[in-house]
Amino acid sequence: MRIGGSPDRVSLESGAKKSSISSGGRIQDRKEFLHRFVDSESLTENLRTWYEETAENSNCNEPSFDVPFELIDLQKFDYALGGVPLQQLIRMPSAIYASTSGATEATAYLALEDFLHASVRGLWEAFWGEDETLPFYVSSVYNSNLRFYQAEKAIAKGRLEGLCATAVMLKNPRHPQGKWDDILELAILRPDIGNLATVEKDCKPSLSILGEALFFALRVLLARSVSRSNIPLSLNSVFVLLVDTQYGGVLKVEGDISKLEMDLNDVYGCAAEWIKNNALITISPIDRIWNKLGNANWGDIGALQALYATFHSITQYAGMSKNSVEDLAADHSARLQARRIERQLGDSNANGNGLFRFQQRSASPEIVEVHEEESFRLEPDKSMKLEVGSIVLIEDSNWQKGYQINEVLTDGEILYYIASSVEDPGTTLFLYVGSHPSQLEPAWEDMKLWYQVQRQTKVLGVMKQKGLWSKYLPQLNASGRINHPGQCRRPSSGGNCDLPWCGTPVLVTSPVGRTVADMVRLGQFGTDEAIKCCHDCLSALSAASSAGIRHGDIRPENVIYVNSGVRQPYFVLIGWGHAILEERDRPAMNLHFSSTYALQEGKLCSASDAESLVYMLYFCSGGQMPNLDSVEGALQWRETSWSKRLIQQNLGDISAVLKAFADYVDSLCGTPYPMNYDIWLTRLKRHIPEEDHGKQIDTSS
Repeated sequence: MRIGGSPDRVSLESGAKKSSISSGGRIQDRKEFLHRFVDSESLTENLRTWYEETAENSNCNEPSFDVPFELIDLQKFDYALGGVPLQQLIRMPSAIYASTSGATEATAYLALEDFLHASVRGLWEAFWGEDETLPFYVSSVYNSNLRFYQAEKAIAKGRLEGLCATAVMLKNPRHPQGKWDDILELAILRPDIGNLATVEKDCKPSLSILGEALFFALRVLLARSVSRSNIPLSLNSVFVLLVDTQYGGVLKVEGDISKLEMDLNDVYGCAAEWIKNNALITISPIDRIWNKLGNANWGDIGALQALYATFHSITQYAGMSKNSVEDLAADHSARLQARRIERQLGDSNANGNGLFRFQQRSASPEIVEVHEEESFRLEPDKSMKLEVGSIVLIEDSNWQKGYQINEVLTDGEILYYIASSVEDPGTTLFLYVGSHPSQLEPAWEDMKLWYQVQRQTKVLGVMKQKGLWSKYLPQLNASGRINHPGQCRRPSSGGNCDLPWCGTPVLVTSPVGRTVADMVRLGQFGTDEAIKCCHDCLSALSAASSAGIRHGDIRPENVIYVNSGVRQPYFVLIGWGHAILEERDRPAMNLHFSSTYALQEGKLCSASDAESLVYMLYFCSGGQMPNLDSVEGALQWRETSWSKRLIQQNLGDISAVLKAFADYVDSLCGTPYPMNYDIWLTRLKRHIPEEDHGKQIDTSS
């Protein structure tokens, strides 16, 4: 198509009058070429055969185009951005819930302009200095005349549908309306970019998107090559961002523009030949930039790629930055090293705020070896079974109580029960039955039973002695040993007789509820439940940490949802059998839910329980559950997930506050710094819907 008023008409006319160099004729041809190069669809049609051949020649294992950035460079850039304030002022509308109204499209362009402005401002102040005036602004391109309009002005004039791209531009006092050679970087907003967000196929954009991106990139390079400006912009490379309302990627075009043939009667054919034979095209993987709430997740790979492209675009204009990426990344490493030193010199006393020194032991000193002349393995005969309707008599030194089994449950490894007191049948309780004490070489299941009963009895007893109370913690109702039927032939020296159940420990706790694992299986763990679960578990951890106790075994089977007989349902953190009371205690090892530090060092740091809670929320909220069969594999999964922000992305789709909490825990992992429970309990409380606004006692702490 022919344009009556080209955006470079002024520079074209003035350049023709002032040009006196020997290559003036060639410069004039290039200007005329640029003047005629105005239709992206014509270029796209000339690239169709090349695009199809490229697709045919590529295989599944090798993508059609290389990537512009290596992952290690993005990670280093991420370290350098550790203290850079980046903020998006306008939310991107959700691609899932938004309608196709003009108001939604308008908001999308405003959000994109705002994102680009926040990017260049944050990078300029961080790398080139806060004292330097920002020399950039953001504007959008109108397709009918390829002129520049602020999105807000285009929307006000009813020209929203004509916007086709958004550009980061240099401020030019002589041409405040903007020129193509002022462009540092372009962004194209298209609704189907997210369809390329997969690692299972070649993430090559469609021909229409690729052709349009190449059209804009070539126009920028042409405009720079004929510019009379003294501003030093690269003549052979330009970045184009490909984005939609959730995803984004980077396309880079690089090549010697002087090799472009100047046949003014076939500008699109010449342009296509230059792209085929002289241009190096690289395309990044498509990844998340905005979550479903419209917040820009600045640390995500997609956002990092866009920022890194913007950083290189600014470097083309301003040269090397005053603060290099390497220097800022090295500062990050220095901070980590200081934290490691503090961690090693932290308080090593039991129950302190520092880390616990692990001591290797062949057996726990709390397991008392039972000396008997002969041992035997109990057979699962009928007398050993507890079934629905069975009565369990528990005796302690001062009393004897009976409990009737109402339901038999399992957490995937051991059995436990829902029971009711014979004296008070209306009250339901959890009942745990331990392993028989006569087994000198207990199986793993029996060790689990031992921890569930004897060890948990001790932990809950310590909590009770120290006056800890929270409705988010389990309450110890009774503990003792089973009073088995028949005559007990217990030795006079103490110990137990040979009859089944003699001396077997029992623990009774309240309240009773469904596990989070069951809720997930039934599809009942939604957004509100995730936020509430995070708040209630943190409340339990906060209360326990005040007495120096840490849980060490947070997983979906150890959190229950209590909704029977209460006005407002709540979650309770159970399973305190692996809790850390002393320096020598070891946490449970769970490849999916244990913290990184627990897997590496065999002990907990201050943020370990919170890290396990993040993993639990991630998996329970739809996060991919990997197949892990080794500690090394579990550590590698954690490193990859945190570095690629996979966990934050998933939680960010649920709630901004959960994403922020995951970011906070990520920054705290492995350090000696204590968790700030209060601030997160307050923030989470604001996001929990309250059905009853009457007076209520705050039990968060």
